[in-house]
Amino acid sequence: MSAITDLPNREPVIANIQQAVQHQDFNAKVELGDPQLDATQAKHELSAYLDHQSRFSYRVNNLVARTMLNVDTRWQTRHLNVVGKENLAGLHQGAVVTSNHFSPYENMVVRRGLNMKRLYLISQLTNFDMNGLLGYMMRNIDTIPLTDSISYIGKTLPNLMANVLDAGHNILIYPEQEMWFNYRKPRPPKRGAYQYAAQLQAPIISCFVEMTDTDQPKSTNFYDVTYTLHILPVIYPDPQKTVRENSFAMMQTDYEQKCAAYETAYQQRLTYDFQPSDIAGWTPRG
Repeated sequence: MSAITDLPNREPVIANIQQAVQHQDFNAKVELGDPQLDATQAKHELSAYLDHQSRFSYRVNNLVARTMLNVDTRWQTRHLNVVGKENLAGLHQGAVVTSNHFSPYENMVVRRGLNMKRLYLISQLTNFDMNGLLGYMMRNIDTIPLTDSISYIGKTLPNLMANVLDAGHNILIYPEQEMWFNYRKPRPPKRGAYQYAAQLQAPIISCFVEMTDTDQPKSTNFYDVTYTLHILPVIYPDPQKTVRENSFAMMQTDYEQKCAAYETAYQQRLTYDFQPSDIAGWTPRG
């Protein structure tokens, strides 16, 4: 499968990634011009989302958006290489899916790798404020917003997730939080995804996406990239541990699996010294 899209203004974003690596801030925001919401706007956006979810118009638009996404995913990922599907053989329930976050479209890779099974996405609330087709898709596909509201993340969000998991569907969460364009290396995760998985007694489908440069120019200083999805061993909560203990243990296991997958895929030891080759498809000027 080739890279799905080319994004503008990548050089400044890569400079932000390099600076974040130097400061060991692996969950930093590096994108330019992301939507910003103040507390009042965020509250209004979240209320609008929850109201929208209850309407018949949402069910219609959800069907339209999912159909569009599934058609596009099947086409874009028609040559995707998937490794490790056998690791899903014993899984018969809804799960939390984790993967490295390098593109707004890489959920297509996960979606196809999991046999086009219905997949919900946890996404920052600001993404629901986007314009155009991407904004329409974010508001109408199976997307669950994430916000700083303590009440929401403590009560509403777990209930929304429980409903999805109980129905046997999977939920994709990016524990690295912020998207780093074409960054090859797994980044240290935040604990939220694992906290919810432990609290809801859901397994983790651990994934890592490998990126390979091609000789096909994409734009100035960038070449097209192909993807391989590595499905790693499923991580189950230990019934003998507390929610907190499980969250830390599952997080550590997931991170270790992703690091090992990186080293196997790229045949090199994982370090966080920045190199131009850390950005897939990039050929720096000069």
